[in-house]
Amino acid sequence: MNLPPIDIDDMDIKLKLDDLVLNVLYVKFGYFHQTMPKHSHSHGSYELHYIPCGKGLLIANGLHYSLTPGTLFMTGPEVEHEQIPDHTDPMAEYCVFFEIVSGPKAMDILSKGLLSRWLLDTPFWIGPDQENMMCLFEMLAREVSLKHFGFHQMTTNILEMIVARTIRHYHQAPTAVLNAPVKTLNDSRLVTIENSFLYDYQSITLKKLADQIGLSTRQTERTVRKQYGMSFKDKKWQARMEAAAKLLLTTDLPIREVAIAAGFSTPERFSHSFKKYYYQSPSKYRSERRIHDMN
Repeated sequence: MNLPPIDIDDMDIKLKLDDLVLNVLYVKFGYFHQTMPKHSHSHGSYELHYIPCGKGLLIANGLHYSLTPGTLFMTGPEVEHEQIPDHTDPMAEYCVFFEIVSGPKAMDILSKGLLSRWLLDTPFWIGPDQENMMCLFEMLAREVSLKHFGFHQMTTNILEMIVARTIRHYHQAPTAVLNAPVKTLNDSRLVTIENSFLYDYQSITLKKLADQIGLSTRQTERTVRKQYGMSFKDKKWQARMEAAAKLLLTTDLPIREVAIAAGFSTPERFSHSFKKYYYQSPSKYRSERRIHDMN
């Protein structure tokens, strides 16, 4: 299948969804040849995923979902998820990452529009595409590549349709507690913070992150706490522990090498920290989970 690529990360795009304004951080296309590590998004942030071809597995909040051509899903705030490709038929994905930047003054006040209410009430949804999404992504790719007069407006309009058509699927999904506060970080800061914990968990420091996003260490600490509900130190610890747990379950690396990969100087320090987080040793965690998966 010849799929048109899309890469939007430098255009200022704001979408209107009823009484919400959504800030598009990026739109990307690619094939999965490696696992996307487990991660979750900060308050007010969402990823819209569309799988046009290929196969894989989604693990969201501990539950397993098959990813096949035409699968559509949304991962919202605090939804832990990872994507594992089928190496015999790697899946492709169109991904739209956006944040809520304005809306009702208090999120305990019901939103007037159904689409915005469904988005706020449903932090996670997955199902088959019933709205011909591929057609919209083809239109989007064409506008972005040709850059004809008015392409920015057309790009905005198409993305609004993509988001709205995705949320239309929610009418059959159970509603959840309303829990999305207003998001205020600018584009580059939010992406940098999320990626630092996802990919740079070994060596990221508060000072390094502060320098990257152009804030003081004190402001950065407050920002991380606002976005994740925990300190920088605790968020980094969580990221390292989850990465280590993933290595324990998906590789045969010795505990010593897992410790080094997670950024620990000694296996003893790693084992102490891991047991404090998961309430069992790394070796016991590996053996029990693998036995459970086999059953």
